[in-house]
Amino acid sequence: MQPELIGYRVNVLDKGWIELVDFMPHPASGVSGDLAIVNAARVSFMGESKGSDKDKKLLLYLLRNKHTSPFEMVEFKFRCHAPVVTYWQWARHRMFSYNAQSGRYTPFEEDDFYVPHVWRKQSANNKQASEGELDAEPNAALTQKLLDHYEEGFKLYTEALDAGVAKELARLFLPGFSVYYTWIIKVDAHNLMNFLKLRMASDAQYEIRVYAQAIYEHFFKPALPWTAEAFEEYILKPDGLSPSES
Repeated sequence: MQPELIGYRVNVLDKGWIELVDFMPHPASGVSGDLAIVNAARVSFMGESKGSDKDKKLLLYLLRNKHTSPFEMVEFKFRCHAPVVTYWQWARHRMFSYNAQSGRYTPFEEDDFYVPHVWRKQSANNKQASEGELDAEPNAALTQKLLDHYEEGFKLYTEALDAGVAKELARLFLPGFSVYYTWIIKVDAHNLMNFLKLRMASDAQYEIRVYAQAIYEHFFKPALPWTAEAFEEYILKPDGLSPSES
């Protein structure tokens, strides 16, 4: 893994981002993530290798045959800035470890609300999905109403703080699903692949799909190129998925 990936940040949505805070094994160890997986399968000492050809062959074998515990020996730690509408879907993945910003301690910043670039229509045959977009005129009108709503909500939030109201109550004035939060998340490679498979899929909500795609393209593939190859071949393809289609 390239050491410069730690601390690298990728912008997502209108004001969101995700960055890699740490990775195990750390680049300073001189052991790649893929090799750490292989060595965990061999129950050997970190850094031992039987050569890249044999190492890669073993790793592909592991994922092809669903021997997934060695992949849990590699971990990613991210700092993520995303709207609550994204967070509540992410939190369904309970094998992640989370520690989130608290509105009880930290005041929210002005204009830190998610504004979609288009308004999607409700799917006709899927109660929890969307399809298509509104025409330009109602799209623009709704966006302006949303911006007015944000402005009024933040004004009331500020007035409550200025009046001495506790932050934990003043935040009730903020639009709940759209406010951006920052949190730290940690996950092993096995459970991250489960997340990516579900959240890069075309039927995943856009607001979480773009975060999953950013993780995969900017962090997962560069950190674990052999694992990414196996992931695409043995997990995505059998389900008719591919990163480019998701």
